[in-house]
Amino acid sequence: MKHVLVTGGAGYIGSHACKALHAAGFIPVTFDNLVTGWRDAVKFGPFVQGDLLDRAAIDAVFAEYSPVAVMHFAALSQVGESMSEPGKYWRNNVMGSLNLIEAAAAAGCLEFVFSSTCATYGDQDNVVLDENSAQYPINAYGASKRAIEDILRDFQSSHGLRHVIFRYFNVAGADPEGEVGEFHQPETHLIPLMLDAIDGKRAALTVYGTDYDTPDGTCIRDYVHVCDLVDAHVLGLKWLQSGRGSRVFNLGTGDGFSVRQVIDQAKHVTNRPVPVTHGARRPGDCTKLVSGSLRAKTELGWSADRSNLKQMITDAWRWHHSGGYTK
Repeated sequence: MKHVLVTGGAGYIGSHACKALHAAGFIPVTFDNLVTGWRDAVKFGPFVQGDLLDRAAIDAVFAEYSPVAVMHFAALSQVGESMSEPGKYWRNNVMGSLNLIEAAAAAGCLEFVFSSTCATYGDQDNVVLDENSAQYPINAYGASKRAIEDILRDFQSSHGLRHVIFRYFNVAGADPEGEVGEFHQPETHLIPLMLDAIDGKRAALTVYGTDYDTPDGTCIRDYVHVCDLVDAHVLGLKWLQSGRGSRVFNLGTGDGFSVRQVIDQAKHVTNRPVPVTHGARRPGDCTKLVSGSLRAKTELGWSADRSNLKQMITDAWRWHHSGGYTK
Protein backbone atom coordinates (compact mmCIF):
# COMPACT_ATOMS: atom_id res chain seq x y z
CA MET A 1 0.00 0.00 0.00
CA LYS A 2 1.16 3.53 -0.81
CA HIS A 3 1.70 6.21 1.81
CA VAL A 4 0.18 9.69 1.51
CA LEU A 5 1.47 12.46 3.76
CA VAL A 6 -1.49 14.31 5.33
CA THR A 7 -0.58 17.56 7.04
CA GLY A 8 -3.17 18.60 9.61
CA GLY A 9 -4.42 15.03 9.69
CA ALA A 10 -5.39 15.37 13.36
CA GLY A 11 -7.80 18.21 12.58
CA TYR A 12 -11.42 18.24 11.53
CA ILE A 13 -11.13 17.91 7.76
CA GLY A 14 -7.75 16.17 7.80
CA SER A 15 -8.95 13.33 10.03
CA HIS A 16 -11.89 12.66 7.73
CA ALA A 17 -9.50 12.71 4.77
CA CYS A 18 -7.34 10.10 6.48
CA LYS A 19 -10.36 7.84 6.87
CA ALA A 20 -11.28 8.32 3.19
CA LEU A 21 -7.70 7.61 2.08
CA HIS A 22 -7.59 4.45 4.18
CA ALA A 23 -10.86 3.29 2.60
CA ALA A 24 -9.37 4.00 -0.85
CA GLY A 25 -6.38 1.72 -0.19
CA PHE A 26 -3.75 4.27 0.90
CA ILE A 27 -1.87 4.58 4.21
CA PRO A 28 -2.30 8.14 5.50
CA VAL A 29 0.67 9.47 7.46
CA THR A 30 -0.54 12.29 9.71
CA PHE A 31 1.88 15.15 10.33
CA ASP A 32 0.42 17.57 12.88
CA ASN A 33 1.68 19.84 15.65
CA LEU A 34 -1.56 19.35 17.67
CA VAL A 35 -2.01 23.08 18.17
CA THR A 36 -5.60 22.76 16.91
CA GLY A 37 -5.67 19.03 16.14
CA TRP A 38 -6.27 16.06 18.43
CA ARG A 39 -4.17 12.94 18.91
CA ASP A 40 -7.38 10.93 19.41
CA ALA A 41 -8.41 11.81 15.84
CA VAL A 42 -5.49 9.88 14.33
CA LYS A 43 -6.92 6.40 13.76
CA PHE A 44 -6.13 5.31 10.23
CA GLY A 45 -2.34 5.36 9.88
CA PRO A 46 0.94 6.48 11.45
CA PHE A 47 1.23 9.73 13.38
CA VAL A 48 4.21 12.08 13.46
CA GLN A 49 4.01 15.10 15.74
CA GLY A 50 5.86 17.96 14.11
CA ASP A 51 5.62 21.49 12.84
CA LEU A 52 5.82 22.67 9.24
CA LEU A 53 8.18 25.44 10.33
CA ASP A 54 10.70 22.68 11.17
CA ARG A 55 12.16 21.68 7.80
CA ALA A 56 14.28 18.89 9.27
CA ALA A 57 11.17 17.23 10.72
CA ILE A 58 9.45 17.33 7.33
CA ASP A 59 12.49 15.89 5.56
CA ALA A 60 12.56 13.06 8.11
CA VAL A 61 8.95 12.11 7.32
CA PHE A 62 9.67 11.95 3.60
CA ALA A 63 12.77 9.86 4.26
CA GLU A 64 10.95 7.41 6.55
CA TYR A 65 7.71 6.88 4.63
CA SER A 66 8.49 7.81 0.98
CA PRO A 67 4.96 9.10 0.36
CA VAL A 68 3.66 9.09 -3.20
CA ALA A 69 1.71 12.31 -2.62
CA VAL A 70 0.97 15.09 -0.16
CA MET A 71 -2.48 16.19 1.01
CA HIS A 72 -2.02 19.55 2.71
CA PHE A 73 -4.64 20.75 5.23
CA ALA A 74 -2.49 22.23 8.01
CA ALA A 75 -3.14 25.96 8.44
CA LEU A 76 -4.35 28.63 10.80
CA SER A 77 -7.84 29.50 9.58
CA GLN A 78 -9.58 32.08 11.79
CA VAL A 79 -10.46 35.08 9.62
CA GLY A 80 -10.86 37.52 12.50
CA GLU A 81 -7.53 36.55 14.02
CA SER A 82 -5.84 36.84 10.64
CA MET A 83 -6.98 40.47 10.43
CA SER A 84 -5.58 41.35 13.86
CA GLU A 85 -2.45 39.18 13.65
CA PRO A 86 -1.51 38.96 9.96
CA GLY A 87 2.13 38.14 10.63
CA LYS A 88 1.09 34.95 12.42
CA TYR A 89 -0.76 33.79 9.31
CA TRP A 90 1.93 34.68 6.83
CA ARG A 91 4.54 32.99 8.98
CA ASN A 92 2.62 29.82 9.76
CA ASN A 93 0.64 29.27 6.59
CA VAL A 94 3.01 30.52 3.91
CA MET A 95 6.43 29.75 5.39
CA GLY A 96 5.25 26.37 6.65
CA SER A 97 3.80 25.51 3.25
CA LEU A 98 6.96 26.63 1.47
CA ASN A 99 8.99 24.29 3.70
CA LEU A 100 6.61 21.45 2.85
CA ILE A 101 6.63 22.13 -0.89
CA GLU A 102 10.41 22.41 -1.01
CA ALA A 103 10.77 19.16 0.95
CA ALA A 104 8.33 17.37 -1.34
CA ALA A 105 10.20 18.55 -4.43
CA ALA A 106 13.54 17.53 -2.93
CA ALA A 107 12.17 14.06 -2.15
CA GLY A 108 10.72 13.63 -5.63
CA CYS A 109 7.16 13.55 -4.28
CA LEU A 110 5.55 15.51 -7.09
CA GLU A 111 1.81 15.03 -6.57
CA PHE A 112 0.22 17.56 -4.24
CA VAL A 113 -3.41 18.12 -3.17
CA PHE A 114 -3.96 21.47 -1.48
CA SER A 115 -6.85 22.58 0.71
CA SER A 116 -7.35 26.22 -0.24
CA THR A 117 -10.37 28.45 0.33
CA CYS A 118 -12.96 30.57 -1.45
CA ALA A 119 -11.70 33.37 0.81
CA THR A 120 -9.10 33.93 -1.92
CA TYR A 121 -11.95 35.52 -3.92
CA GLY A 122 -12.58 38.17 -1.29
CA ASP A 123 -15.80 40.16 -0.97
CA GLN A 124 -17.82 39.28 -4.09
CA ASP A 125 -21.35 39.43 -2.78
CA ASN A 126 -24.39 37.73 -4.32
CA VAL A 127 -22.57 35.96 -7.15
CA VAL A 128 -21.90 32.28 -7.73
CA LEU A 129 -18.12 32.01 -7.67
CA ASP A 130 -16.32 29.76 -10.12
CA GLU A 131 -12.66 28.92 -10.70
CA ASN A 132 -12.24 31.89 -13.05
CA SER A 133 -13.56 34.48 -10.61
CA ALA A 134 -11.01 37.16 -9.79
CA GLN A 135 -9.08 36.65 -6.55
CA TYR A 136 -9.11 39.67 -4.25
CA PRO A 137 -8.63 38.36 -0.69
CA ILE A 138 -9.53 40.87 2.02
CA ASN A 139 -7.76 39.25 4.98
CA ALA A 140 -4.44 37.56 5.73
CA TYR A 141 -6.04 34.11 5.83
CA GLY A 142 -7.32 34.32 2.25
CA ALA A 143 -4.17 36.10 1.10
CA SER A 144 -1.93 33.43 2.62
CA LYS A 145 -3.84 30.69 0.82
CA ARG A 146 -3.62 32.53 -2.48
CA ALA A 147 0.14 32.92 -1.96
CA ILE A 148 0.48 29.15 -1.47
CA GLU A 149 -1.42 28.57 -4.71
CA ASP A 150 1.14 30.81 -6.43
CA ILE A 151 4.03 28.89 -4.86
CA LEU A 152 2.61 25.62 -6.18
CA ARG A 153 2.43 27.04 -9.69
CA ASP A 154 6.05 28.18 -9.48
CA PHE A 155 7.17 24.74 -8.33
CA GLN A 156 5.27 23.16 -11.16
CA SER A 157 7.34 25.25 -13.56
CA SER A 158 10.64 24.59 -11.79
CA HIS A 159 10.24 21.00 -10.51
CA GLY A 160 7.24 19.47 -12.28
CA LEU A 161 5.18 19.48 -9.08
CA ARG A 162 1.63 18.70 -10.25
CA HIS A 163 -1.12 19.86 -7.96
CA VAL A 164 -4.87 19.94 -7.42
CA ILE A 165 -6.24 22.94 -5.52
CA PHE A 166 -9.65 22.89 -3.84
CA ARG A 167 -11.45 26.11 -2.86
CA TYR A 168 -14.51 25.94 -0.59
CA PHE A 169 -16.34 27.86 2.12
CA ASN A 170 -18.14 26.22 5.04
CA VAL A 171 -17.61 22.58 5.97
CA ALA A 172 -20.16 20.84 8.18
CA GLY A 173 -21.29 17.44 9.43
CA ALA A 174 -19.24 14.52 10.68
CA ASP A 175 -18.34 10.95 9.89
CA PRO A 176 -21.67 9.03 9.91
CA GLU A 177 -19.94 6.15 11.73
CA GLY A 178 -18.83 8.46 14.52
CA GLU A 179 -15.11 7.67 14.38
CA VAL A 180 -14.07 11.30 13.81
CA GLY A 181 -15.84 14.65 13.86
CA GLU A 182 -15.63 18.39 14.42
CA PHE A 183 -14.15 19.54 17.72
CA HIS A 184 -12.56 22.95 18.12
CA GLN A 185 -11.47 24.82 21.22
CA PRO A 186 -12.57 27.56 21.09
CA GLU A 187 -15.45 26.81 18.72
CA THR A 188 -16.33 29.40 16.07
CA HIS A 189 -18.44 27.49 13.51
CA LEU A 190 -22.19 28.01 13.28
CA ILE A 191 -23.49 24.44 13.52
CA PRO A 192 -21.46 23.25 16.54
CA LEU A 193 -22.16 26.56 18.30
CA MET A 194 -25.85 26.01 17.66
CA LEU A 195 -25.71 22.44 18.97
CA ASP A 196 -23.95 23.68 22.09
CA ALA A 197 -26.82 26.13 22.63
CA ILE A 198 -29.40 23.38 22.17
CA ASP A 199 -27.57 21.25 24.74
CA GLY A 200 -27.23 24.08 27.24
CA LYS A 201 -23.45 24.27 26.92
CA ARG A 202 -23.80 27.94 26.03
CA ALA A 203 -26.61 30.36 26.82
CA ALA A 204 -27.68 31.02 23.25
CA LEU A 205 -26.60 31.19 19.62
CA THR A 206 -26.02 34.77 18.47
CA VAL A 207 -27.40 35.60 15.02
CA TYR A 208 -25.42 38.51 13.63
CA GLY A 209 -27.75 40.59 11.48
CA THR A 210 -31.38 39.97 10.59
CA ASP A 211 -31.83 42.73 7.99
CA TYR A 212 -29.93 41.29 5.04
CA ASP A 213 -31.55 41.32 1.59
CA THR A 214 -32.45 37.63 1.74
CA PRO A 215 -35.82 35.87 2.07
CA ASP A 216 -35.55 35.64 5.87
CA GLY A 217 -33.17 38.52 6.57
CA THR A 218 -30.17 36.39 7.60
CA CYS A 219 -27.06 35.93 5.52
CA ILE A 220 -26.55 32.91 3.26
CA ARG A 221 -23.50 30.66 3.13
CA ASP A 222 -22.54 27.56 1.17
CA TYR A 223 -22.14 24.40 3.26
CA VAL A 224 -20.52 21.14 2.13
CA HIS A 225 -20.63 17.91 4.13
CA VAL A 226 -17.13 17.04 5.31
CA CYS A 227 -17.41 13.52 3.83
CA ASP A 228 -18.34 14.93 0.41
CA LEU A 229 -15.42 17.32 0.71
CA VAL A 230 -12.80 14.68 1.46
CA ASP A 231 -14.21 12.45 -1.27
CA ALA A 232 -13.28 15.26 -3.65
CA HIS A 233 -9.75 15.30 -2.26
CA VAL A 234 -9.34 11.57 -2.88
CA LEU A 235 -10.67 12.08 -6.41
CA GLY A 236 -8.12 14.87 -6.83
CA LEU A 237 -5.34 12.53 -5.77
CA LYS A 238 -6.53 9.91 -8.24
CA TRP A 239 -6.69 12.63 -10.91
CA LEU A 240 -2.97 13.28 -10.39
CA GLN A 241 -2.10 9.60 -10.19
CA SER A 242 -3.73 9.02 -13.56
CA GLY A 243 -1.18 11.43 -15.05
CA ARG A 244 -3.42 14.44 -15.55
CA GLY A 245 -2.21 17.98 -15.04
CA SER A 246 -2.63 20.60 -12.35
CA ARG A 247 -6.16 21.90 -11.82
CA VAL A 248 -8.22 24.15 -9.55
CA PHE A 249 -11.67 23.07 -8.38
CA ASN A 250 -14.32 24.93 -6.40
CA LEU A 251 -16.46 22.82 -4.09
CA GLY A 252 -19.95 23.98 -3.17
CA THR A 253 -23.64 23.55 -3.77
CA GLY A 254 -24.09 26.82 -5.67
CA ASP A 255 -27.14 27.66 -3.54
CA GLY A 256 -26.32 27.91 0.14
CA PHE A 257 -28.46 28.13 3.25
CA SER A 258 -29.40 31.06 5.46
CA VAL A 259 -28.65 31.14 9.17
CA ARG A 260 -32.37 30.91 9.84
CA GLN A 261 -32.68 27.82 7.63
CA VAL A 262 -29.86 26.16 9.58
CA ILE A 263 -31.61 26.95 12.87
CA ASP A 264 -34.98 25.69 11.65
CA GLN A 265 -33.48 22.43 10.41
CA ALA A 266 -31.68 21.92 13.73
CA LYS A 267 -35.01 22.25 15.55
CA HIS A 268 -36.43 19.54 13.29
CA VAL A 269 -33.46 17.17 13.61
CA THR A 270 -33.03 17.48 17.38
CA ASN A 271 -36.68 18.08 18.28
CA ARG A 272 -35.46 20.79 20.62
CA PRO A 273 -35.65 24.59 20.60
CA VAL A 274 -32.59 26.63 19.66
CA PRO A 275 -31.95 29.50 22.13
CA VAL A 276 -31.16 32.54 19.99
CA THR A 277 -30.11 36.12 20.60
CA HIS A 278 -29.77 38.76 17.92
CA GLY A 279 -26.74 40.93 17.36
CA ALA A 280 -25.70 43.60 14.90
CA ARG A 281 -24.09 42.72 11.60
CA ARG A 282 -20.40 41.94 11.85
CA PRO A 283 -18.02 44.07 9.77
CA GLY A 284 -17.11 42.30 6.53
CA ASP A 285 -20.02 39.84 6.52
CA CYS A 286 -21.55 39.55 3.05
CA THR A 287 -25.19 38.92 2.25
CA LYS A 288 -24.59 35.76 0.23
CA LEU A 289 -21.45 33.77 -0.51
CA VAL A 290 -21.80 30.61 -2.59
CA SER A 291 -19.47 28.57 -4.76
CA GLY A 292 -20.32 26.55 -7.83
CA SER A 293 -18.74 23.16 -8.49
CA LEU A 294 -19.60 22.38 -12.11
CA ARG A 295 -15.97 21.70 -12.97
CA ALA A 296 -15.57 19.23 -10.10
CA LYS A 297 -18.76 17.46 -11.12
CA THR A 298 -17.92 17.20 -14.81
CA GLU A 299 -14.16 16.55 -14.61
CA LEU A 300 -13.73 14.69 -11.31
CA GLY A 301 -17.12 13.03 -11.24
CA TRP A 302 -17.71 14.55 -7.81
CA SER A 303 -21.14 14.91 -6.24
CA ALA A 304 -22.28 16.61 -3.04
CA ASP A 305 -24.93 14.00 -2.21
CA ARG A 306 -24.69 14.43 1.57
CA SER A 307 -24.51 18.23 1.51
CA ASN A 308 -28.08 18.91 2.59
CA LEU A 309 -28.92 20.49 5.91
CA LYS A 310 -30.75 17.51 7.35
CA GLN A 311 -27.82 15.14 6.74
CA MET A 312 -25.14 17.57 7.89
CA ILE A 313 -26.93 18.46 11.12
CA THR A 314 -27.95 14.86 11.82
CA ASP A 315 -24.34 13.66 11.53
CA ALA A 316 -23.04 16.63 13.54
CA TRP A 317 -25.64 16.01 16.28
CA ARG A 318 -24.66 12.34 16.55
CA TRP A 319 -20.98 13.30 16.86
CA HIS A 320 -21.83 16.11 19.28
CA HIS A 321 -23.12 13.55 21.76
CA SER A 322 -20.01 11.40 21.48
CA GLY A 323 -18.14 13.79 23.74
CA GLY A 324 -15.51 14.84 21.21
CA TYR A 325 -11.80 14.31 21.84
CA THR A 326 -9.94 14.34 25.11
CA LYS A 327 -6.26 14.34 24.12
